[in-house]
Amino acid sequence: MPLNEEQRAALATITTATLTTVLLKKGVRNSWMRGPKPLTSGQERLVGEAFTLRFVPMREDLATPESWSSPRSTRAAIEDMPEGCIAVIDAMGNKEAGVFGDILVSRMAKRGVAGLVTDGVMRDGAGVLAAGLPVWCDGVSAPPSIAGLTFVGWQEPIGCGGVAVFPGDIVVADDDGAVLIPQALLEPVLEAGVEQERLEGWLISEVERGAALPGLYPPNEETKKRYEAWKASQA
Repeated sequence: MPLNEEQRAALATITTATLTTVLLKKGVRNSWMRGPKPLTSGQERLVGEAFTLRFVPMREDLATPESWSSPRSTRAAIEDMPEGCIAVIDAMGNKEAGVFGDILVSRMAKRGVAGLVTDGVMRDGAGVLAAGLPVWCDGVSAPPSIAGLTFVGWQEPIGCGGVAVFPGDIVVADDDGAVLIPQALLEPVLEAGVEQERLEGWLISEVERGAALPGLYPPNEETKKRYEAWKASQA
């Protein structure tokens, strides 16, 4: 099921730090992608469904300038991206070849793609920033993708930053990186995440009032009762 606006809005209030904790409690330990970081500071939290793209190591007979015109190309994949999706690109952590540059990113922005997350690097850094598409990556590099990678397909299971990503899984990215929520766990993670943010906001207010940590964080039974009383007073 596609994300609805209510779900998107709720996820936008939950930090990736909170999401990793909630997912760990639900048995998902490997949810944070190693490598992707905001290309620039000040980007809003990114929320969307994963549209996956996969590169494999460069092979000389396939990674050629002619491949850019192939029906199985990054260009064709971009034209298949639905509005509001997040392009999640498996570059195997390669830092020597930029997966996308300014022209491709500009087209994605024009199509209403929400953002891009990759464990690889971008090229045309200034142009990518000017395009306005939120990007999480592992840096920038001048050479094109075919200098070190071969594009092989889209909308299939991939690995990005050591995390398994399936098309339609939910991605949330902020200043702490990018986190994957399995689609089947969206509702329970969303419910627990909203509650965790509310609890932690209250805990911070208690710390600011001078409360000591033992018994507060994690909360003991007395603290839980005080929190529930506070929550009831806010209803």
